[in-house]
Amino acid sequence: MSAIPNGQFMSYEREPAKRVFAAELREATKTIKDTEDEKSPVFLLLPTGERCNRVLIAGTITQKDKVGDQNIIYRARVSDPTGIFFINASSYQPEAMHQLAKIDTETPSFVVVIGKPNAYTTPEGKTLVSVRAESILAVNQETRDLWIQDTARSTLERVDALSAENPSADILLARETYHLAPGHWKKMVYDALSRIMPL
Repeated sequence: MSAIPNGQFMSYEREPAKRVFAAELREATKTIKDTEDEKSPVFLLLPTGERCNRVLIAGTITQKDKVGDQNIIYRARVSDPTGIFFINASSYQPEAMHQLAKIDTETPSFVVVIGKPNAYTTPEGKTLVSVRAESILAVNQETRDLWIQDTARSTLERVDALSAENPSADILLARETYHLAPGHWKKMVYDALSRIMPL
């Protein structure tokens, strides 16, 4: 914490983690940085018009690989009803790395992951989004299904805001950057919900 002139203290709080489906995160290519300060957070602008620098995701862990001997990195794939998240955890995130190391992928299991999205542009110009895990936890199917419902609700709220008459600067930027209609995201939500409940 650092002191500010009126004697109060300014705390640096973590950004709340946004619930987002794999299909939307995969399309996110625009990054935003509010200041030139190197410690200023980098946000990923979601196609539904909200910025995030932390995400809360859930799904089935389908693959896990350990890379390296000295600087170990675990890479994993987590599948939700809309697609695949690419997860990584290294010695820079020791808690997440140890949690991921312990998860058995011989039998598919459900996990919840909190982490930072990272957009990487290849030399060919393609943007790939992965999630650097801060925490990963094995959960049951009921928890995964609740995540789908919560993420559906959050996504639909963002989609409604995307069509607002007085849009925020982020929504305007999302409209300019991404050219997928709100109906695209609504269909994604309904398809995800249909996997866990009759519609």
